[in-house]
Amino acid sequence: MTYLVACPQSCDAVIIDPAGDEDKLLALIETRNLRVKYILNTHGHADHVLGNPTLKNLLKIPVCMHEADDKFFNDPSVRETSSHELGLPPPDPVDIKLKDGDVLEVGTLNIEVIHTPGHTPGSVCYRVGENLFTGDTLFVGAAGRTDLTGGSLNTLIQSIEKKLIVLPKRTIVWPGHDYGESPTSTIGKEMEENPYITDFILE
Repeated sequence: MTYLVACPQSCDAVIIDPAGDEDKLLALIETRNLRVKYILNTHGHADHVLGNPTLKNLLKIPVCMHEADDKFFNDPSVRETSSHELGLPPPDPVDIKLKDGDVLEVGTLNIEVIHTPGHTPGSVCYRVGENLFTGDTLFVGAAGRTDLTGGSLNTLIQSIEKKLIVLPKRTIVWPGHDYGESPTSTIGKEMEENPYITDFILE
């Protein structure tokens, strides 16, 4: 899923995980008179970065990703393996390499980078106030695959335990795929119902 997050005061905005439908996204940006500052990728899998080149060129903005995934997906052997696994090429080198704890200022919004490896080495979540954009780290009622190259179930569980369930329970979860019964959830609800949390962490 692609998210467009904007500051209501300044109309500055970011795009999170452009996965296609660039024309529809560009039309929405124009309709809302938004000034997009960054493309933010939660990780380097092809289905989350497909729109990077087109949007970068048309909007003249930088692409951002955690440094670990930028390095990982630009290793020639990883590129070949990932292309075979997903049927699409991984991303080109990004413009801004992010680190855990980085904060991007977009209008009045502060976008915090939370490094949550496990699905990929450089997977991140983006926290914007009480909203958490989790990519493929945490879904509604599930979590990301760990059978693809660079994945680790133990690392993913540690990321969820140490980085996500410590957040306020009211934090809204916006996942990278709409696989659950509803498109969004909260940290508190996931702590009660998500088996990756109830069975692996809280048992």
